[in-house]
Parts: sequence; C-alpha cells; structure tokens
Amino acid sequence: MNNDESRVPPVLHDHTGAGGAHAHQDVVRVLHALADPTRLSLVHLLADGSRRVVELTEALGLAQSTVSAHLATLRTAGLVVATPEGRATRYALADPELDELLGAAERVVARTEGRRWEAGTGTTTG
Repeated sequence: MNNDESRVPPVLHDHTGAGGAHAHQDVVRVLHALADPTRLSLVHLLADGSRRVVELTEALGLAQSTVSAHLATLRTAGLVVATPEGRATRYALADPELDELLGAAERVVARTEGRRWEAGTGTTTG
C-alpha cells in the first residue's frame, strides 16, 4: 500500500439503501486501476466482447508486454477475467457494468467541461 492509499479512511458508505455498504478503499482500488488511458481503451474494447492479447495489441498498436501489463493491473483489481484458450488466453470484463461506469464518467466530463477548478485557487475556469 502506498502513502496515498494509507491516507484514505476506511469509511463505510451505503449509497444503495439496501445494505450495500463498502469501504471507500475498494472504490479507490477500482478507480486507480482505471486511471490510465490505455486501460480505459482496453475496457472499451472488451465491452464489445472477449479478446485475446494479440487482438488487443493489434487494436491498440502497442507491444504485447505493454498490453499484458495493463491487463494484469485490471485483473488484480478484479475488473477483467482471463480464460485459457489453447495456448492463448481470452480476456473479458468481469462485470458488463464497467463499460456503463466509463460512459457515466464520460458524461460527467462533458457536463463539467469549462468548469474545472484552477489548481489551488478555489475558482473555476471557463
């Protein structure tokens, strides 16, 4: 655990009203895994269906080792599952709602465009 994660209080929060409490650290783990443009691209590609690493490397134009490292991060966070397929491995989203989460984030970004906080000033730009 790095210093940033240790500062996150293990607060339980229930947004569902049905006993769906979770530690904020679990949400931080998921969001941290998604906090990379390549991993976001991987999630979008996998939202269309499972794929092998070779297919993902071709789609992204990246080295196999780079794609594999990003997939490992997503797997560790529980966002992607791997299924052996002969000598290859097929990757898929662990939960289809993950693509919906990214869609919601993109809508928030679109709505907040021009209202970003200037670093350290407490005022908005735009």
